[in-house]
Amino acid sequence: MTARAHSVGILVFDGMKMLDLSGPAEVFAEANRFGARYRLGVVSPDGAPVRSSIGLLVPAEADARSAGAPDTLVVVVGGDALPGSPVDPRLIDAAKALAAGAGRVASVCTGAFVLGAAGLLEGRRATTHWQHTAALARRCPSTRVEPDAIFVKDGATYTSAGVTAGIDLALALLEEDHGPDLARRVARSLVVYLQRAGGQSQFSASLRGPAPRTPVLRQVQDAVQADPAADHSLAALAARVRVSPRHLTRMFRAELDVTPVKYVELIRFDIAKALLDSGHNATEAAALSGFPSYESLRRAFARHLGLSPTRYRQRFATTVPDAGPGPDGG
Repeated sequence: MTARAHSVGILVFDGMKMLDLSGPAEVFAEANRFGARYRLGVVSPDGAPVRSSIGLLVPAEADARSAGAPDTLVVVVGGDALPGSPVDPRLIDAAKALAAGAGRVASVCTGAFVLGAAGLLEGRRATTHWQHTAALARRCPSTRVEPDAIFVKDGATYTSAGVTAGIDLALALLEEDHGPDLARRVARSLVVYLQRAGGQSQFSASLRGPAPRTPVLRQVQDAVQADPAADHSLAALAARVRVSPRHLTRMFRAELDVTPVKYVELIRFDIAKALLDSGHNATEAAALSGFPSYESLRRAFARHLGLSPTRYRQRFATTVPDAGPGPDGG
């Protein structure tokens, strides 16, 4: 094939996640085996080598200003320190310098915090690792953060979720450049999905968020967690904590922005996930977590994760290859 050349500048720094660099880079390098023409260049703020999160030293070809902006794409990798600390001004300047002349700008994982600090997410939609979406929203108030997205495209700006989502993003960029056939060939060669099912909340530890502060609401939480299969209807909960159903609903709305019934479902959902993780099948998990049937659990999984309980268990409970849907359905 005769392909247009695409120069890709990857911005790295001390503490960077190694997979944020190697994952997307392997996608572009693999595409070159099938006829694409990506030129990859690793750039650091000052041109010096950087130490990755796993301790390996990563050499840089140039500093951000002397390297010149890539004509196609700049990719900013992530690092563990970015969500909790101010972004190094030298890293911000490097991102601005590289992005100034680039046709597209992208981040992997917490690299979105660098784009945000550089003003490159102003008024845009974006995402990052599920653990840090709330922090990104606070840091970038004009940015509409999408917590469940694997990656987000807003114009010529791209952001992706945690670590391996950089591979998803690179495949999407490859498809933009060269079409779905080449992207599919690369995905098959790397043994990854061209488009994975569901959003990133399927990987998160919990959908409940912080524990409630109000003592009455904590009583509700404790009661449901202690016996998820008991009667936790609105009337039963209100009677247990000695308030009216209407007042209890108001309290949940005011503090957690959710109804009592929905909150009970979220607790049961988290318990069901933990049961599946520990080896229970979907029917057992439904009964033990308080869902009236497998079907009601399946509907909850579809709403929250976009996949079935059985599929979730097959993906996350074991590294043994999937042998197909079991007796609880797919």
